[in-house]
Amino acid sequence: MKKRVENIVRLLDEKKAENIQSFDMQNRDYFVDSVVIATTLGERHGMALLDYLKGELKNEGEKFLNIDESDDWVILDMGDILVHLMSPDYRARYNIEEFLSEYKSPEVTAG
Repeated sequence: MKKRVENIVRLLDEKKAENIQSFDMQNRDYFVDSVVIATTLGERHGMALLDYLKGELKNEGEKFLNIDESDDWVILDMGDILVHLMSPDYRARYNIEEFLSEYKSPEVTAG
């Protein structure tokens, strides 16, 4: 898992994505094991990053379960890894990294 995430981060860095962060969610009862977030330089850059990741990662045997695209936010669902490519405005607005940093497994209480 770690090597796969490092590879995604490297690929994003090669194509000038900014403020790339990864989050290990394996021990947090989250629906994926890792999340990668990167800021794009704009809509065209986001689409170029998506195309680059798809090409490079498919060549390495990675699978994509779903890709959700908009002008400001692209989400790649790889099953156990989510990749968010966000415009600077959307990244600031949604602040996913704060949520992920503070996410803890839900406590189970007896009813």
